[in-house]
Amino acid sequence: MTEQELYKLKYPIGNFEKPNRITQEHLKNWISTLENFPQNVENITKNLSEVELNYNYRPNGWTIKQVVHHCADSHINSIIRFKLALTEDTPTIRPYFEDRFAKLIDYSESVEASISILKGVHHKLVVLLKPLSDEDLKREFIHPEHGKRFSIAETIGLYAWHSNHHFAHIEQALEYKEAFK
Repeated sequence: MTEQELYKLKYPIGNFEKPNRITQEHLKNWISTLENFPQNVENITKNLSEVELNYNYRPNGWTIKQVVHHCADSHINSIIRFKLALTEDTPTIRPYFEDRFAKLIDYSESVEASISILKGVHHKLVVLLKPLSDEDLKREFIHPEHGKRFSIAETIGLYAWHSNHHFAHIEQALEYKEAFK
């Protein structure tokens, strides 16, 4: 497999590209993506067998099950990041080792608990994000891993992209079935 083919499997929808100017239309679409993501994940996984839930989306990549658990963990972190940025002056958030999280025992469990987490977290996210003012959207946090500031507006887009990115991984795993054991 070429490096380019592997990159396409890693990033089936490409990388997140922040618009030069984030508009209300961008925010509306991104928040809609966040609102619909848990139901989309539940719909695509609800009738999958244990074998299917363990399909990988690329060689040495996560299984569908691990992707769903990762999204729950990641989006738990996202709501905390949003709340820190809304309540503190440019806080430095705490990164985590998502690759190590994926090796923990709970990632081998059923996806139902993580889907429930996604439903609750995304409901709270949407309630939190929809009424934000222009000033709120400019608030920032510092991500030490990237060494840069992220605005709330940009972060909304990033988590919408993250949702679509991993949903595409699930679809890809189902398309390739057992090709990437």
